[in-house]
This record gives sequence, structure tokens and C-alpha cells, in this order.
Amino acid sequence: MQYFDHYPAAPPDTGGRQLGEEPYIHPSCQIRNSQVGAWTALGAGTSLVDSSFGDYSYTAGNVQIIYSEVGKYCSIANSVRINPGNHPQWRVTQHHMTYRRKHYRLGDEDDAEFFQWRKDHACTIGHDVWIGHGAVIMPGVSIGIGAIIGSGAVVTKDVGPYQVAVGVAAQVIKQRFPDGVIEKLLASQWWEWDRATLEERFEDLLHLETFLHKYSTVPV
Repeated sequence: MQYFDHYPAAPPDTGGRQLGEEPYIHPSCQIRNSQVGAWTALGAGTSLVDSSFGDYSYTAGNVQIIYSEVGKYCSIANSVRINPGNHPQWRVTQHHMTYRRKHYRLGDEDDAEFFQWRKDHACTIGHDVWIGHGAVIMPGVSIGIGAIIGSGAVVTKDVGPYQVAVGVAAQVIKQRFPDGVIEKLLASQWWEWDRATLEERFEDLLHLETFLHKYSTVPV
């Protein structure tokens, strides 16, 4: 995983846009104080701040991510926002002049304690999560491995592994597999396979029964 203190720098040469160990980052992306894994792709207009972005994950474009940990193999559609900024609702005014004080010439220093409060409410996106177009993941929310978040959803509560959540505010409407299958998939930890193993076993990822038969460590 590569660390980026600040981006853009020199735009990457993507050739035919085939992916590799070097992340593909569109020249219009803004990255600050973040880590980006291998075989990743950040689409046009993506903003990644104080976050990590796992191997094989991608954004379709116009995605904003701050104070978040995004796992491996995540599929993030256009116009998703992960961890939108919270405002200080407990103050007389919630306007950002109360914490961006230098900008308004209302103090020599910004409110470091408030910004730390934002950081303390990070989001966690598990491996192999699909987040649909225009969804918003609110501060402090965790999304479990293999979950699906529907387009336009506003997620205010944690979503468990392999659950499907839709709506405003998002509600879990089903899970992708029965409990026993989910247990076996989680136990397999296939997302930790190295590249050679992934290539060797790739076809098995396309067939659930074959995969469970070969790689399940949970007794039937």
C-alpha cells in the first residue's frame, strides 16, 4: 500500500488502463494523507483524505472519502460520500466559523479538539462491499464484509456482513446468503489471498458451491 501525503503530482501513465501494483489515480483526484493499495482505481473527481483504500478497490468517480478505512475489493459507485462532515450541534451556532476560526479572523488557531472529534468518528468499510450510486455513509458507521448499500441510501447505523441495506434512513432488507454460508465465507478470508493464489483460484470465486467445498474451514 502506497502512502500519499499529497496528490496530484505527475499524472500516472495508465496505458490501456490495465491495472497493476501501481494504483491508477485519475489526474483530477485529490488525495491527502492517505494510503492506496495495489490494483486500485480512483475515478475522476475522487477525494481521499486521511483514509486508507484497500487493494483491488475502486471508485467510479466523484466520490468523497474522509476519515475512513476502506477494505479490499470494494466497488464504490459514482457520487458516493463516505463520512460527511459533522457540525457542532451542541453550540449556539453550528456554523463552521466556530472551528475554522483563522479563516474568519476569529482566532489565531482553528479548533483542534473539534477536528479530532471528527477523526474519532471514522467510518469502516469492510472487504468486498458494494456501495451504490449516490449513497452516503454517515460518520462513525461500519459496513460489514460483503455487504451491499443501495443507490441513494443514507446509512446512519452499522450494516452487518453480507447484509443488503437500502433507503433513507437505510434499513437492512435481507442478507445475501444463509447464516451458515456467511460463516464459511468469513472464515475463508479469501480477500487475503496473495496475487499468485488469486490467479490460481480465480475461477472458484465464480461458483459458490465449488468455493465452499474447496475452501471452507467451518464444519458442515
